[in-house]
Amino acid sequence: QVQLGESGGGLVQAGGSLRLSCAASGITFSKYTMVWFRQAPGKEREFVASISWSGGSTRYADSVKGRFTISKDNAKNTVYLQMNSLKPEDTAIYYCAASKSMLTNPPYYDYWGQGTQVTVSS
Repeated sequence: QVQLGESGGGLVQAGGSLRLSCAASGITFSKYTMVWFRQAPGKEREFVASISWSGGSTRYADSVKGRFTISKDNAKNTVYLQMNSLKPEDTAIYYCAASKSMLTNPPYYDYWGQGTQVTVSS
């Protein structure tokens, strides 16, 4: 089976932190670019962050630069999103996706997770 499973979401107050995890199975994890997206109610899906196969290159949306950090542990088949200084506007369902593209802004995605809810209160 091929599966991406997100975890780590929850309810936090503004200024707090969360770490999201996305564990993959059924794929050669080291050969996928991993990407985090989020979608708030009534809004379009938004790119958040991505990381290359080796973890050597990362990319962030302007709205999260300096606050969020993406990392990847190929040995554990897991990608993380450390979210600090959270704001109410970060409230969304967060999804991870995997792409066989080597770009940190992949033109396509092969697999998607089910999402995890992040809620930030003011």
